[in-house]
Amino acid sequence: MQLKKLVSHLFIVMLCGVFQQAHAALTIEITQGVDGALPIAVVPFDNSKLASKLPVDIAGIVASDLIRSGVLKSMERAKLPARPHYSNQVRYARWRGAGQDYLVVGRVLEKTAGNYEIEFQLLDVLKQRQLLGRSMPAKKRNLRRRAHEISDFIYQQITGTRGAFNTRIAYVRAPSKTLPKYVLQVADTDGFNAQNVLESDEIIMSPSWSPDGKSLAYVSFEHDRPEIYIQHLATARRSKVAGFRGLNSAPSWSPDGKFLALVLSKDGSPDIYSLNTATKRLKRLTTHRSIDTEPVWSSDGKSIFFTSDRSGSPQIYRVGAQGGRAKRITFEGRYNSAPSLSPDGKFIGMVHGDRGRYKIAQYEIETGNLTVLTDSSLDESPSFSPNGKMMLYASTRANNGILFAVSLDGRARHKLSDQAGDIREPVWGPFESK
Repeated sequence: MQLKKLVSHLFIVMLCGVFQQAHAALTIEITQGVDGALPIAVVPFDNSKLASKLPVDIAGIVASDLIRSGVLKSMERAKLPARPHYSNQVRYARWRGAGQDYLVVGRVLEKTAGNYEIEFQLLDVLKQRQLLGRSMPAKKRNLRRRAHEISDFIYQQITGTRGAFNTRIAYVRAPSKTLPKYVLQVADTDGFNAQNVLESDEIIMSPSWSPDGKSLAYVSFEHDRPEIYIQHLATARRSKVAGFRGLNSAPSWSPDGKFLALVLSKDGSPDIYSLNTATKRLKRLTTHRSIDTEPVWSSDGKSIFFTSDRSGSPQIYRVGAQGGRAKRITFEGRYNSAPSLSPDGKFIGMVHGDRGRYKIAQYEIETGNLTVLTDSSLDESPSFSPNGKMMLYASTRANNGILFAVSLDGRARHKLSDQAGDIREPVWGPFESK
């Protein structure tokens, strides 16, 4: 697995002188929980009146989502003291005795063949009242999506923060003995419904979501040189947006979706440029003999953060969206790279190197406080969830890349482990536009 994106870009510089269903799925493994997580019980939804068995366990998906948040811990199904499906069937004393703060009950009704109605209620056990009740239509093909929506409703009702379970992630699967090609994939946040965006015998890297979640920009070596493409996910239609001499890499969308920040070496050393995606007009933002790479936009679109070794080691800098003098942002430690900006613009996720170990850290821009979130030795590619409560990243285990997510206090961590393959460069997609 690549040690870090900066090294891969250096490697590229030296080299330079329709959706298909994926066969492998990701599985969830909780590696670290939170002692103070709020207890919630999710009772299996009643489906006794259906003509045929549901293809997914809706309550099981909801419970898994809530556990992964790190804020809630779901009661083991085998330990449920009862299995009600309506609020009027609930005996609250039983659930208080079982130590639960919240309870979710529900049922699935079949309207016509393959068309369902999902009803659920979120109950406050201590106050003995309903907090939330909803009914939503569903088809057989989108039952998992509806389950993630239910998780989002519950999470927001309890925490006051919008849930991000019903969003998507993208990542690159590198070749392995069983999977010989590079594959750019998109999946649900729990790893299911993985779909292939692009397969290639050559390197694919640096995927970046458009703000509306409808397109991905990425780098492909399919023509034996790095070129940047934009691909519309629904239609598989794509276009090449940068194929200059030398390096074309690290695309990053502006918040309004009108520009890409990217790294080009066509004028000498790798520098940061902005590209108007409509007019194709380029603007050079940095001019330095060192390597400037990994640009990412601020949440207000007024500046760009990037990695540079201009101080003698990789550090994070900021430059205005129209160019100008770059300002160094990070000073703690000799290695800080791969910036990812939180949605509120207050934090930078990064790879922090210390004595040969590379971990995911969070840097508070206003105070300069840096908090290391992981305890492994080879982590890369941090990416904030769209609600700013988790970070997705890649790590190496037994020479394979594996995806993890960690809460911003570092206390909750879960692994999305693959059946086969080497997973790299994950990026968490945006909220779906309504």
